[in-house]
Amino acid sequence: MTEQLTRTTGPGDGGPPPPRRVRLPRLTVAGHDITVETGIVALLVVFVVVAGSTTEAFLTEGNITNLLKQMVTTGLLAYGMLAVILTGGIDLSVGSVVAFSGIVAAGLSSGLPVPVAMAVGVASGIGFGLVNGALVARFQLAPFVVTLAALTTIRGLAFVYSETPVAPEKPGFFELGSAVIGPLPVSTLIMLGVFLVGGVFLSRTPAGRSLVAIGGSAETVRLAGIGVRRHIVLAYTISGACAGLAGVILASRVGIAQPSVGTAFELDAIAACVIGGASLAGGKGSVRATFAGVLVLALINNLLNLYDVQSFWQQVLKGLIIVAVILIQRTGRFRGAAVNDPNPGKASPS
Repeated sequence: MTEQLTRTTGPGDGGPPPPRRVRLPRLTVAGHDITVETGIVALLVVFVVVAGSTTEAFLTEGNITNLLKQMVTTGLLAYGMLAVILTGGIDLSVGSVVAFSGIVAAGLSSGLPVPVAMAVGVASGIGFGLVNGALVARFQLAPFVVTLAALTTIRGLAFVYSETPVAPEKPGFFELGSAVIGPLPVSTLIMLGVFLVGGVFLSRTPAGRSLVAIGGSAETVRLAGIGVRRHIVLAYTISGACAGLAGVILASRVGIAQPSVGTAFELDAIAACVIGGASLAGGKGSVRATFAGVLVLALINNLLNLYDVQSFWQQVLKGLIIVAVILIQRTGRFRGAAVNDPNPGKASPS
């Protein structure tokens, strides 16, 4: 997608230079990388066929419902992570935000109405995202360093709030994670809504397109008159909001909030984005393909559990599968570029 923005300066003898047009780089937003999406869909089909033919439990209603609920946390985190990655950043703090938001919501639910307690939990995630974004944008600190520091700080705050797990007392707290509408859990519908609205936001709104453009060339965006700092803050705020919502839903689903939960959740979120073809350098990503990456990870986890694979072997196999998927995608993109490039000896313009 190409967007043209014009930055105009006033005329006059000896005054500012004449107007010039700034062309933002072409960026993949809505999932136009057919090679990546086709590969992921084929992989999903293979997983489903293999699972359905090797274990009877996979296609049962209980397992499908459980699968849909389990993918919610990774899905919400992956969308927030995608918003940050598109700007060229990274958010390593989302797992800790999940723990803090969940334990705060569970703890406050005993003295406040459940919706208010949950809103406070989500608001805490938004607050952490604002702080991360401000540190990255205003003080120009490295996103990796800022969010790594936030990871340990927020995790410590979760343990300060409660060193032991918090079990909500009100039955209403569990409804968000257990309620269903028809065949679909409410939590899954919320995640799907985030992806649908978020996809429109990134591809159809000026703010969303600016987030993507910043990852392609922040200086070009600045010359176009777009506030780079405030959009970077927006990206980290979206990530914090998604992490806060994921923490509240997770605590509601499992029925207990623990300060230690969420360890390495950020890695699954990053993996889902990368499987979906997002570039960690920024400026390239797909909402649809990221959602497909979430499905791939959910299926891998579900299948390994059905096969009774021990947890440490699950980590090994999941890592190998992720590397294999990325290598297949990269090979497909290179072949596509070689076929479509009329002048392979010359660098193509951006």
